[in-house]
Amino acid sequence: MSTAPGMLHGKVALVTGASSGIGAAAARVFAREGARLVLTARRAERLHDLAAALREDGAEVTHLAADVRDPAAARAVVALAVERFGRLDAAFNNAGYGTGRTPLHLMADEVYDAVVDTNLRGVWNFLRPEIAAMLTAGGGAIVNTSSTGGLVATPVAAPYVASKHAVIGLTKAAAAEYGAHGIRVNAIAPGITGTEMVTDWFAANPGVEEALHRATPQPRTARPEEVAEAAAWLCSDRSSFVTGATLAVDGGFTAL
Repeated sequence: MSTAPGMLHGKVALVTGASSGIGAAAARVFAREGARLVLTARRAERLHDLAAALREDGAEVTHLAADVRDPAAARAVVALAVERFGRLDAAFNNAGYGTGRTPLHLMADEVYDAVVDTNLRGVWNFLRPEIAAMLTAGGGAIVNTSSTGGLVATPVAAPYVASKHAVIGLTKAAAAEYGAHGIRVNAIAPGITGTEMVTDWFAANPGVEEALHRATPQPRTARPEEVAEAAAWLCSDRSSFVTGATLAVDGGFTAL
């Protein structure tokens, strides 16, 4: 068995949306790869339990419940990372929110606001203090979660599609602006992944999962850990010449 350090060994990494799904999987993968972790999510109890479990396994972890839609909360989480560990090396801005399948002309304004405020403004709120911390530290790597819905259109999910396309644009803009400062900014675009949100969506819409499998070269649902592995690589020095990119983790769905 190899005793080589993990690809995030010694790095200070922040994960948003860490209480479940891809975020919780990322917390476990990042810890396994040697990162010192700052975790945040809205669900305080689940966040606490995950942090406690990781500590029991030997990880260095701190956490703070926060809503990504609140810029002051985002600043507080980044400040906690710097206060606790002295710097911030990597960030995975993963928190997200989906909608039911509603035609655009019937979509309520409050649904649009909830989706965009979480998926886009939530990334924006964290990007600013993360970049500021990384400028002080001399560089870093940021990964933002988009979606296959940020690469191709998905019917009856207009606010989600709009927000996830915008995340890719914001990622490219930040990468172009801060590349010379040693800060890399990339996005991942997960396909259908076995998170609680997706599992509930499948349960409420029989046949959708099978239809998506038929449209995917690797005809199955991804495990959250598979998406987290991609984020860990982009946060690591192994992807040192990758910035402004969007990595589809979708079993080939968007390749067709």
